[in-house]
Amino acid sequence: QVQLVESGGGLVQPGGSLSLSCAASGSISRFYAMGWYRQAPGKQRELVATIASGGRTNYADSAKGRFTISRDNAKNTVYLQMNSLRPEDTAVYYCNAKPWNSRSSDYWGQGTQVTVSS
Repeated sequence: QVQLVESGGGLVQPGGSLSLSCAASGSISRFYAMGWYRQAPGKQRELVATIASGGRTNYADSAKGRFTISRDNAKNTVYLQMNSLRPEDTAVYYCNAKPWNSRSSDYWGQGTQVTVSS
């Protein structure tokens, strides 16, 4: 079992920046990939960005050029730097850990609220 705890959400004006952190209770190196997802009110949860164990990254089109995902294996922490935020980025952001065994369930954090509004 692993626990994922997100932090760093809050209220920011359009065009502003926020940095999210996801601290894992154990080593993140044992996961195939770590990622960030988000869910806006009335919408399905969607991928924002992922980072594989080898460092390869993947971004949703909406995040490309504005968001950066990174990881610090020594600290068991994954980050999401979000710049040029837009009102449509408003959502609850969830941290995800995907095991190597595809038959195993993913791990999810409790989420952190990001609100982009003037």
